[in-house]
Amino acid sequence: MNLPNDKALLEERIGYVFSDKTLLTNALTHSSYCNENRTPEGAPPSNERLEFLGDSVLSIIVSDYIYKNYSAFDEGDLTKVRAAVVCESTLARLAGEIGLGGFILLGKGEESTRGRVRKSILSDAFEALLGAIYLDGGIEKAKEFLLPKAEKAALSALKKGTEDYKSRLQRITQETPEEILEYRLIAENGPPHDKTFTVEARLNSNLLGIGSGKTKRQAEQNAAKEALGFFGDFA
Repeated sequence: MNLPNDKALLEERIGYVFSDKTLLTNALTHSSYCNENRTPEGAPPSNERLEFLGDSVLSIIVSDYIYKNYSAFDEGDLTKVRAAVVCESTLARLAGEIGLGGFILLGKGEESTRGRVRKSILSDAFEALLGAIYLDGGIEKAKEFLLPKAEKAALSALKKGTEDYKSRLQRITQETPEEILEYRLIAENGPPHDKTFTVEARLNSNLLGIGSGKTKRQAEQNAAKEALGFFGDFA
């Protein structure tokens, strides 16, 4: 087990050396430690405020990355990928990769109940660490730390099925840059409160598939599903 006060080792692992070491200490200080080390002058600050900041930094860096690198994705697709990258399980795994749990200052109660490997504590500490790097070195340093990990997490999410039919079709058609994939609404049937939409998926105006659904998005997904068969990718 790494000693919690061996901060130089953690800095080596994350590839960043803090100018303000108090920020790193703060990022590693769990509220349980603060509660058990209270003095008449007060308790040391926990990492909860840095976690709050780090959550926002995480979101903007990941959102910027997937927006720029997944140009074929619509808002729904982007949201799915981001959610997979910033979720508790992913952040806990990233924290585990750098052994972050061994450096966290925990109270005796959390220590005795395996708090160092608890997902919630690890993910919160990872966000706090990101927030501390942002405050100490700015957004570019935060990106340098996070992006290699976010890229792998995004790819992993896609392999696990985050990529839906439209995304899969877009990925295939983008292999030839001049190809133009579009969805055309060709019919709306039924009363206003219970409509059915029908959409065509076309590549350079050539019909690939037709799909229907209760929403335009669902219809587009079904059209893309049918179109995938054209490329031998049977959904």
